[in-house]
Amino acid sequence: MAVLNPYISFGGNAREAMEFYQSVFGGQLDVSTFADFQMPGIAEDEATKVMHSQLTTPAGFTLMGSDLPESMGSVPDTSNITVSISGAESDQIRGYWDGLAAGGQVGMPLDQAPWGDYFGQLTDKFGVSWMVNIAGSAAAQG
Repeated sequence: MAVLNPYISFGGNAREAMEFYQSVFGGQLDVSTFADFQMPGIAEDEATKVMHSQLTTPAGFTLMGSDLPESMGSVPDTSNITVSISGAESDQIRGYWDGLAAGGQVGMPLDQAPWGDYFGQLTDKFGVSWMVNIAGSAAAQG
């Protein structure tokens, strides 16, 4: 079975972002720095940046992220991707929405959509765009 997981590149604040996502989603966060792997060509002041991080959540999804050091290219642009969360668990998904919205900017409030679900869009405080959809009857209970 194949698995598709979001992998977000950050411009120096991956640890802070991934710790934020852990506070929203819960789960186990593993973080490795460039220094941990003794990566050649990395500037000394960038050695403590995140080479790879992985958040494995109790809900069963995985979110990964890393920093992109200046020595490896330009600062990443997160405006060309949106991460989507959907499901029928109203309280849990509403909690994700509230957590992600903290310090971010809501583009479309989480509200009843024409298709009957609750739907909203936001950009979190790290510039990552999110869509949240709470399905059908569970949405009506919220």
